[in-house]
Amino acid sequence: MSERFELELSQLNLLVERLPKSGVIILQGDLASGKTTLTKAIVKSHGMDENVTSPTFSVMQNYRDIYHYDIYQEGFEGLKKNGLFENLFEDGLHIVEWGDDELIKMLKKYSIPTCMIKITNATNKRIYEVSFA
Repeated sequence: MSERFELELSQLNLLVERLPKSGVIILQGDLASGKTTLTKAIVKSHGMDENVTSPTFSVMQNYRDIYHYDIYQEGFEGLKKNGLFENLFEDGLHIVEWGDDELIKMLKKYSIPTCMIKITNATNKRIYEVSFA
């Protein structure tokens, strides 16, 4: 199943309310496409007023039951190397920026519920292509 949303930033709640509350959400898109902005909206929708930033250097940040990963620098191998792949088996919502094909393959192998969101820029809007594995 897949869905396509073309939204302004003020409309992100239309997408967020359709997303799973647990499992893994993989965010893919170019630099500055809005991956962290979407994560902020997801965290806010869970009733949290947290200072959400991209965990580029720390690799993972935690907002109560939401875990936010950025694997831009080392991909799935970095996630494994840092012992964080095992976290994806834990309860909660795991949001992974820059999730790659190898990560998706492993999530499927272990039947971990996964939602993938491809984000592209459009004039004054973003296009969100959402699919489930």
